[in-house]
Amino acid sequence: MPAVPPQGKPWSAQQAANACEGDLHPLALKGIQFYNAGDYFMAHEELELAWREERGAIRDVYRGILQVGLGYYHILRMNYPGAVKMFQRCRQWLDPFPDTCRGINLERLRSDFLLAEAALLRLGPQRLAHFDRSLLKPIEFIASKDGKSDYV
Repeated sequence: MPAVPPQGKPWSAQQAANACEGDLHPLALKGIQFYNAGDYFMAHEELELAWREERGAIRDVYRGILQVGLGYYHILRMNYPGAVKMFQRCRQWLDPFPDTCRGINLERLRSDFLLAEAALLRLGPQRLAHFDRSLLKPIEFIASKDGKSDYV
């Protein structure tokens, strides 16, 4: 599979589905662990390393997750424009993929960041300090073979 979509087009549904088979890159798993611990900067670092090492469509999932995490990081650092920018960018990377990808509940991740983004936009830059941090949700990841949801 090529490292980028053909001629700059989005991944096909079949390419995205195929990329979701198999296991997460170990660095991506580590990044998700940092993300779920609320350490969005370190999550970004690990996910970026996984993104650089991977080939094919799955690397866009890693990029999308790291950008959601950066959006959360910017919220915590009161960087309104940075958070808005990351939430806008992450869509293009996550949207082509099915609701579950390599054990990651992307449907929930998309729903969670959309709620956080809506709250961010409602508050605007002047009221960002009032952001409800409970909206910064962990990534649901199915780590076990029994199919039970877990947060790593």
